[in-house]
Amino acid sequence: MKLSQYNYRFEPEMLAKYPAENRDESRLMVVHRKTGKIEHRIFKEVIDYFNEKDVFVFNNTKVFPARLYGNKEKTGAEIEIFLLRELNRELRLWDVLVDPARKIRIGNKLYFGDDDLLVAEVIDNTTSRGRTLRFLFDGDYDQFKETLYRMGETPLPKWIREKVEPLDAERYQTVFARYEGAVAAPTAGLHFSRHLLKRMEIKGIERAEITLHVGLGNFRTVDVEDLTKHKMDSEQIFVTEQTAAAVNRAKEEGRKICAVGTTVQRTIESCVSTGGHLKPFEGWTNKFIFSPYEFSVADSMISNFHLPHSTQLMMVCAFGGFDLVMKAYDTAREEGYRFGTYGDAMLIL
Repeated sequence: MKLSQYNYRFEPEMLAKYPAENRDESRLMVVHRKTGKIEHRIFKEVIDYFNEKDVFVFNNTKVFPARLYGNKEKTGAEIEIFLLRELNRELRLWDVLVDPARKIRIGNKLYFGDDDLLVAEVIDNTTSRGRTLRFLFDGDYDQFKETLYRMGETPLPKWIREKVEPLDAERYQTVFARYEGAVAAPTAGLHFSRHLLKRMEIKGIERAEITLHVGLGNFRTVDVEDLTKHKMDSEQIFVTEQTAAAVNRAKEEGRKICAVGTTVQRTIESCVSTGGHLKPFEGWTNKFIFSPYEFSVADSMISNFHLPHSTQLMMVCAFGGFDLVMKAYDTAREEGYRFGTYGDAMLIL
């Protein structure tokens, strides 16, 4: 498969700028791989396709307020900092992106908040946009983290909407988010409400959780036609013994296993034994999944409608079949489905 094949007619108005009024009332397209049948439902009806002891696997990562605005010393020039990852807790070192990057040099100090409450010093230039900052703060770690996050903004992608609004603090976060570390939400999970999760529990559908801390590499542009030459950024993942046991039990009993999103698929496919079982794991993955690919664990998958040429679209095509998924995307456009992070969902069976 080549990059140019993952294209379709996309218009900006197809992109959802706001979430559905209720999480579980977005539209749901159901795609049947065996027959090619396509159904149109409401997301909360997803449980109609699953039975007792089937397993849904969720990504429980939690998005933190990763975007900060400040000023450069002396010139006062406005700068935007995007926190990527904490490198050293004791030294308060962070890996960040800076915009505009060209004017920021090693040794520059950056000031944030009223009365310059937070100060950072640039100590390393790693890439054209990347920097390592050391935050200078007079207080203990908990006070520092609270201040940093209080000054930060929900990292809603700017291609959705330029301005972050109060609703984003809640809606750009899954209801089952537990472990902080993501700079982007696992979007397929945004459709699940607490009420829907309770209905699933009553029906006997089981939940398992993995953690993949979504990084900006998830959205990095693919700029090579030959997909075998594209390198994914590494992201931190965790699969517990409890999750592995639940998934393997369902697999052995012939139950359905549903991967909620591409981040879940990447994680579980990174932790598979030669016998096709899920293994407990704590570490990093840079796995890139595109056609042809044989999936080992999940036999169903929930996903949003992704943008052309994206690695997420490539994975969905690998799981659902290239021709069928591209047909489904054409149908979604014709039927007025909403695309992107805050858009509608697809269930592939």
